[in-house]
Order: sequence, then structure tokens, then C-alpha cells
Amino acid sequence: MPWNLDDSRPIYLQLMERIQHDIISGVYQPGDKLPSVRDLALDAAVNPNTMQKALSELERSGLVYSHRTSGRFITDDKALLKKIKTDLAHEYMCSFLEQMRHLGVDDKETLEMIQEALKGGHYETNT
Repeated sequence: MPWNLDDSRPIYLQLMERIQHDIISGVYQPGDKLPSVRDLALDAAVNPNTMQKALSELERSGLVYSHRTSGRFITDDKALLKKIKTDLAHEYMCSFLEQMRHLGVDDKETLEMIQEALKGGHYETNT
């Protein structure tokens, strides 16, 4: 999947979000070794220093940890992974509901539309 970075926000934050999303969605499994900083930077077409900053921030959050000579790994902390996934899902849901309200769709109608879409499979996924 392309990285799709834009100039409206700091690049390292976008890199963090992308790697976090890849971890939460299962691209990387708990305990997996991440590609090297250079490989990730090459893939994202960014400066390795920028990627290093993103990975350092992910380490601070506990999502990633490093072994001095072995590289960086995804946390095995399932509770942390679940919390991050739940928080991210809540963020997406709130954004969606806000957009629906801006369209003039009330909450009841939104819920009906969601139920109908789930029933009939009238939605697209990125998978």
C-alpha cells in the first residue's frame, strides 16, 4: 500500500500513524521484527532521519521496542494493542458521525444506513 504522505502535517507523524495502523491491522504481528530504518525510509520515500524520529516516538508509546543489535520489534502487550485499536476505532467513528451530521443525517438515520449496509454488504473495504 502506498504511503500517501502530504505536506499539510509533519511527515514523521504521518509515518507514525501509518506504522501504527499497519501494526493494529495485522500487517505486523506482535513480536515481529520491523524492517530496518533504511528499508522503511526507502519504501516511504523519506529521509532515514525522519523515519528514525517516527520509530523513536513509537518506542516511547510502547508500541515498538528495540534490541540494541537486533533491530526493532512490535510489542507483545496484547492489552496495549487492543487499547490502541479501540482508541483508533473510536476516533474514526466520531469523525464519521460528525461528517454524517454535517450532511444533515441524524443519528437514527445513520444507524439505519449502517445496519442496511452491513446487512446487504453495500460497502467497500480496503482489504
